[in-house]
Amino acid sequence: MHRSASRLSRVLACAAVPVILTVAGCSSDSGKASGSNDGKKSGSSASAKPSAKPSPTLEKAAYAALPEPCKAVQATTIGTLVPEAKDKNGTATKSNDLASRASCSWNGLDEDGLKGSQYRWLSISLFRYDSHASLGSANKRAEDQYNKQVETAKATEGAQNVKAEPAGGIGEQGTSVVFTSKKDVDFFNTTIVARTQNVVVTIDYNGAAYEGAGAPDQAKLLQDAITAAKETVASVDTANQQKAPEQPTEQSPSAQSSSAQSPSAQPQQ
Repeated sequence: MHRSASRLSRVLACAAVPVILTVAGCSSDSGKASGSNDGKKSGSSASAKPSAKPSPTLEKAAYAALPEPCKAVQATTIGTLVPEAKDKNGTATKSNDLASRASCSWNGLDEDGLKGSQYRWLSISLFRYDSHASLGSANKRAEDQYNKQVETAKATEGAQNVKAEPAGGIGEQGTSVVFTSKKDVDFFNTTIVARTQNVVVTIDYNGAAYEGAGAPDQAKLLQDAITAAKETVASVDTANQQKAPEQPTEQSPSAQSSSAQSPSAQPQQ
């Protein structure tokens, strides 16, 4: 009996060892899992991307509309620049977006019997630009178009004796380009390119003499073109004028004091 009891004690003791190891193993695994989770959380927090910076806000376009192109120059000016115009109301070019681009032209032949005839042609073009996130601000886009129009005028096919000069007093930027060209007779050409904020104005004005008439005075053509350009620029501003909002009537100090003490002036709960 004694031997049997002793043997039984040893067996039970050995059987208890795996149980202890199992418990210890579970405790160890629990610690590893906890550590693993902590590592993941820490890594996730560290790898979080910073929020993207907002894109810069572009300036709002100064002008939102264009004037009617055939009414951008005064009727009296048309009568002076294009005597005997075929259509005094002008001929507008078709456009699918009149708020962004528009143009109108006039032409006429002033006959003077044996003294010959004078031909005149006037054209105005307007381009308006809006601010665009991928294209830039309205004024910068207009400035690019302004430069492009100046270079186009200077590179007119067949142009001779090209002369480009600044033309002050017409919007923010202005350039005159004068040259001669030969068709059936000598044509004297003047182009004025001007920028007013986000709108570009281009005036093309030329003249020619027929049947022995004296050649057009190029200096006068230039001054007339500048007049048309100034009127067109002014018409852009007029087309965008809006009635100023009415300002609230100011109360006298005594009226403000009595209003502040009145129960009705207190915010409702």
